[in-house]
Amino acid sequence: MSYITAETVAEHASASSCWVIVHGKVYDVTEFLPEHPGGSKIILKYAGKDATDAYDPIHPPDVITTHLPKEKHLGPIDPNTVVKEKQVTAEEIKRQELLAARPSLEEIVNLHDFEVVAKTILPPKAWAYYSSASDDEITIRENRAAYQRIWFRPRILRDVSTVDWSTTILGQRSSLPVYISATALGKLGHPDGELNLTRAAGQHGVIQMIPTLASCSFDEIVDAAVPGQVQFLQLYVNRDREITRKYVQHAEKRGIKGLFITVDAPQLGRREKDMRMKFVDESGVAKVQENQSGVKKNEGVARAISSFIDPSLSWKDIPWFKSITNIPIVLKGVATPQDALMAYDYGVAGIVLSNHGGRQLDTSRSGIENLIEVVEALKTRGPWPNPKFEVFVDGGIRRASDVLKALALGAKAVGVGRAFMYSFCAYGQDGVEKAIQIFRDELQMGMRLIGARTIDELSPDMVDASAIHAHVGLTPADNLYNSTYQPLALAQFKTKL
Repeated sequence: MSYITAETVAEHASASSCWVIVHGKVYDVTEFLPEHPGGSKIILKYAGKDATDAYDPIHPPDVITTHLPKEKHLGPIDPNTVVKEKQVTAEEIKRQELLAARPSLEEIVNLHDFEVVAKTILPPKAWAYYSSASDDEITIRENRAAYQRIWFRPRILRDVSTVDWSTTILGQRSSLPVYISATALGKLGHPDGELNLTRAAGQHGVIQMIPTLASCSFDEIVDAAVPGQVQFLQLYVNRDREITRKYVQHAEKRGIKGLFITVDAPQLGRREKDMRMKFVDESGVAKVQENQSGVKKNEGVARAISSFIDPSLSWKDIPWFKSITNIPIVLKGVATPQDALMAYDYGVAGIVLSNHGGRQLDTSRSGIENLIEVVEALKTRGPWPNPKFEVFVDGGIRRASDVLKALALGAKAVGVGRAFMYSFCAYGQDGVEKAIQIFRDELQMGMRLIGARTIDELSPDMVDASAIHAHVGLTPADNLYNSTYQPLALAQFKTKL
């Protein structure tokens, strides 16, 4: 076997001749530079050098071997000539110290705990992307506050020695009335990214929704599932419908059980915390952008990952989706009774009442507030609950008590995104498993105290939602949420005067 020396590789460190080392192999990426979705600058940073450490956090292992022609695979590097020069920044040293000082998992008692740990240990860019919401961030805070305006009306003297919180979602068994909602770019927060969610969900019978904009590839996530594990797919519709068709049909072949089409994002919202991060490097590019050019990278992560989303998506496309797949279709991002009824009439399997975690249209109402009106509207289409049409809610859920309120008001299940994401950012797969256990513990307590032995026994008369539309009131402050919320900042001078 003929080895290539590091000295030889170092001679090819320019845009006219660019070689890199990845996993002990040398590749000529010169012709790939203008096609790279993250731009050529990040590759040229490692031209003539070992790029493995930069490559690994955001790419599946076989991406470079799959996308580069065989003639560009130049051969193995001579290991005796490679000098490892990994520079550890002061920021990374501080981050490692914080990781070592984290509270133990035994000390984590609620989902807010995961968020405060994640906020402390995440790089600023990752925290800005994950935590940011649109404009003045009114809606993201309202998502949480809305649940505090709903009060329980518990029933007593019921035999609650045994309670069962399992359910079905789109006909699929779930150990919780909660599914893991899609959140993008998991590797910004942990090297294993979305695989933390897949592995934990598989161990505990929880359904994971795979995001279009995952850091890991779709197949990598599906391959990580245990036999029989149920997974859904969240879909951003591509401007190129042929790409969307192939993606959806491939998902169906791989066994996906629910297609959640995002309908509230013809354009991504202005998320100012994220935008202030400015230039986005490789870690802010999703796997579906692997072969795209023209990716915006100077307005934060959200702008960098949104270039392919089709703003022309409309009701006329629903029949087309139904023609290309037999997967149950759910519209994610519905906010009004009118659109809920249209979704029902178009024959989809359900809707998610969602405002995208407060990341789209600011001052839009919470999903839980919209639930009441939507359920009343759907009752005009026949008996409720309707076995052919399911309503889900997401946004702001941090407690099992929030879950129970949504179910009592007519939701089939709820989606939880950020809370599970923060759990793996803080503790990896173990964190996700602990988050699932927290939901179990809180559900058991909550169902016993409200007097419901099964999910089916939850009913509207167990809650008082009369204050849900009062957006200003004297509801006690949610101190745990407020302690982790980071207020928006204004533009800063470069130096202090």
